[in-house]
Amino acid sequence: MRRRLTSILLHAVLVAGAVITLVPLAWMVSASLMPTGEASAYPPSFLPSRVTTEHYRALFGSLNLGRCLLNSTLIATTATALCLFLTSLAGYAFARLRFPGRDRIFRTLLAGMVIPAQVAMLPLFLLLKSMGLVNTYWGVLVPYLAPIFGIFMIRQYALSVPTDLLDAARVDGAGELWVYWHVVLPLCRPILVTLAVFVFMGTWNDFMWPLIELTDDRLYTLPVALANLVGEHAQDTELMMAGSVLTVLPVLLLFLALQRHYVEGIMMGGVKE
Repeated sequence: MRRRLTSILLHAVLVAGAVITLVPLAWMVSASLMPTGEASAYPPSFLPSRVTTEHYRALFGSLNLGRCLLNSTLIATTATALCLFLTSLAGYAFARLRFPGRDRIFRTLLAGMVIPAQVAMLPLFLLLKSMGLVNTYWGVLVPYLAPIFGIFMIRQYALSVPTDLLDAARVDGAGELWVYWHVVLPLCRPILVTLAVFVFMGTWNDFMWPLIELTDDRLYTLPVALANLVGEHAQDTELMMAGSVLTVLPVLLLFLALQRHYVEGIMMGGVKE
């Protein structure tokens, strides 16, 4: 009986937490479909009196937010793909290959994780400026290509791959790249999906670095473009909610689609040597 009451209480708390989280999101979607001025009325209405898509049409029409949506999609997708490739190579090397200074280099990388990203922004910007990459897509991509936490996550997961399996492939004449591509990567799929969600969401939602790196409004990502809209349309709540829906919806759908692999990767990513 006591266990049943505990279970009921736990589920009630979880349901309450879910409601508290979902209600603002639901109102954001509802407000984006309201006629102009209705979201600011008092008392506030939860449902629109008349469903309208005028704010979405304004975003993609006169405000040209469609280009910013494509910019964010291109940058987030490219950053995720390149990050998975580079960090998986590095993680596998640190986990399974023997080379001089391996452990020392890995510990040095881990020490770099304590440095706040904001501290490295100025040196990184000056370096990219000297390379002529300021105000380019590649300049925005650089900080996301090989994050230390990604190398750490894949390295820890790769330690769980059976050594006998790798040795069997090598005995059969397989090279290290073949072993990496055909043996290690399929086994590391849960942690790769987890890292992909992390990187895509982080890149998609990042505001500070694209704001520093980009000066051409044609290259702006969604968060930067929406921040610029606030100054001009601060009183247009419905328009801002429509822009917020465009920003939140893709990453929310991605997480829902990959949540099973995401949770599996989080649970199994803490394997230690």
